[in-house]
Amino acid sequence: MNVEFLSPVKSMVLAHNELLPKQALGRTISIHTEKEGFPGLENIQIAIIGINESRSEHIENKEEVDLASVRLEFYKLFAGNWHGKIADLGDIQPGNTLTDTYYAVSSIVADLLKKNIIPIIIGGSQDLTYAAYRAYDKMEQMVNLVSIDSKFDFSASDELITESAYMSKIIMEQPNNLFNFSTVGYQTYFNAQEEIDLMEKLFFDAYRLGEVVNDITIVEPVFRDADLVSLDVTAIKAAELGHAPSTHPNGFDGREICAIARYAGISDKVTAFGVFNYKNTVQCAQLTSQILWYFIEGYNFRKKDYPFTSIANYVKYIVPLDDMDICFFKSNISGRWWIEVPQIENLNNKLKRHTLLPCTHKEYLEASNGVVPERWWKAYKKMLV
Repeated sequence: MNVEFLSPVKSMVLAHNELLPKQALGRTISIHTEKEGFPGLENIQIAIIGINESRSEHIENKEEVDLASVRLEFYKLFAGNWHGKIADLGDIQPGNTLTDTYYAVSSIVADLLKKNIIPIIIGGSQDLTYAAYRAYDKMEQMVNLVSIDSKFDFSASDELITESAYMSKIIMEQPNNLFNFSTVGYQTYFNAQEEIDLMEKLFFDAYRLGEVVNDITIVEPVFRDADLVSLDVTAIKAAELGHAPSTHPNGFDGREICAIARYAGISDKVTAFGVFNYKNTVQCAQLTSQILWYFIEGYNFRKKDYPFTSIANYVKYIVPLDDMDICFFKSNISGRWWIEVPQIENLNNKLKRHTLLPCTHKEYLEASNGVVPERWWKAYKKMLV
């Protein structure tokens, strides 16, 4: 691992940490310090990384990210009934250029993925998601990216797909390992109709803020099928963030965003989680620390019922629809549901793992009444392209 990219946790944070009860998280996790050096990773399952980078292609001199405040709040919290070992690896400092920072982030995340360690990234601009995505290049797999955001993050220019937006880069650049992109919590008035149409044309999934708030359980299968989850803090309502600059009156509240973070953590497939566009307020530091806590809580309650290990642990349901049968599987371990997307001959090997799509019990009931789940259609059409 390129340890030289990571600077130790600040001594001020460590001084406060010494005053905490011995049961507090800050006293139980491994920490990269100047005195003790870089922690060993042999038994670590989750690694926290701060990224001080706040530049993007559009804004050059943004406020520096106050990662110390997040750590002060996170270290105060108490662990749940957890088994996973956690390490705080310190911070990646801004490179001479944004590209340098991207390289450092991608390298560190790739090294952690190879060690089966889940990186939790806390950073500035959300385009760092692109760097985390590029870390999967050497994993020889397709990537499902889920963004919790009020916007789709395509280009703001007349041409939606350009090099000036990080989602456009992910879609366009080779190697293109993106299988699916989902946005959770988008607000229609922040997105041009052409962007909404583009999401539909590319068979991507988009969930409006209102429909998620109305029934938050509808997005659980989306996270169950995700590899990389990127959270834009501005998807949370301004009142929850201390009315920080560049935030909005509408968005998720604290309980909703923590529930979503737990969905991401409990997913057997999620291998990286990032919180971006962090705001330097007390409330944002507190809420961010609790988001991390709920993600880790979810991780410690993973059921490990996918991929399937034994068919005996599942009940298969066959639903006849017109000229085909659709198969559903229910886990006896967790009670969660999957729907089978038919294999297509000569399919790219990297796509084959996506033939089982997470779904809800409600979608099974709707299929039983003749309604084909929309996500199933999108996945099927995507494989035909």
